[in-house]
Amino acid sequence: MNKKHLFAGLVVLLVIALFGVGLFVGRANNRDVAAGQVINIYTSRHYGVEPVFQEFTKQTGIEVRFTTGSDAALRLRLQAEGKHTLADMYIAVDAGNLWLAGQDGLLAEVQSTILQNNIPANLRDTNNRWFGLTRRVRTIMYHPDRVSPEQLSTIEALTDPKWKGRLIMRPSTHSYTQSLVSSLIAAHGNAGAEAIVRGFVANETILIDSDTRILEALAAGQGDVAITNHYYLGRLLEGNPNFPIKVFWANQGDRGAHVNISGAGITAHARNRANAIKLLEWLSGPNGQELFAGSNHEFPANPKVAAHPIIAAFGEFKTDPLNIGEYGRLQKDAVELLNRAGYR
Repeated sequence: MNKKHLFAGLVVLLVIALFGVGLFVGRANNRDVAAGQVINIYTSRHYGVEPVFQEFTKQTGIEVRFTTGSDAALRLRLQAEGKHTLADMYIAVDAGNLWLAGQDGLLAEVQSTILQNNIPANLRDTNNRWFGLTRRVRTIMYHPDRVSPEQLSTIEALTDPKWKGRLIMRPSTHSYTQSLVSSLIAAHGNAGAEAIVRGFVANETILIDSDTRILEALAAGQGDVAITNHYYLGRLLEGNPNFPIKVFWANQGDRGAHVNISGAGITAHARNRANAIKLLEWLSGPNGQELFAGSNHEFPANPKVAAHPIIAAFGEFKTDPLNIGEYGRLQKDAVELLNRAGYR
């Protein structure tokens, strides 16, 4: 471990010691849980997880403890704790962070016929250290009073000068933006992707660091088109079926829409490995997929499981077949490209 990682790890441990950050919560706070009948999880996917874990406990008798935080912070915590970690599973909301966790030796290989049958190859690690559990499609959103779907086509086409001052996106610091740019690098090479990002900058793209607030700004007339994850619109429509924003599936004439994941892996030092694998397999199956994906209007990773009706109504679409591990492999290149292009 280099000095930078060592210092960061010490900082994480100091924060945990001083403030009790990341205390395990959930049904498994019962101190009388029988030995071997528990799973401890670090998860950045915090919305809707408790009912999912409660159902797993109901079906198996295995209690689930979980602590929440950002993908990067939890990954750093795993590094700092090393073999002393209590975490048996790491759940992240970005393929890039799962890839990095695998590369850093934080996740263990899992050989499971169930996982291989349930999760398509492009949504899991080639070395079986992590597996996608839901699909998050990052695509174009538009206000139908100001934009017609006939005007839309690809992410790349949003660099056209006609969208100057009309496009809203996330800042460069967010993993969603970094993974999107990683996919552009995979599709067009570094030079081609940089030209696209420079096009966003030239168009004076409005940057807002929240997909929900992006969609609300779009509805309020602060822009005409945006790029967000699909499920944020699903959430808003659940609360208000008349919310005025529409989804447009990007890049249907070429590689398909950009997809990221929520996914998970078993930690390298898991003390309850068998139980954690059982949970991971259950999450990939029909019951777990319906609950885990449906609670946040994400698309199931398992192609045999139907999507929540609200997002199913968005219509069928083609997705980019790129193995999403590329988002992690290309993340450093993406961050450097964004800086060079002046995208902030």
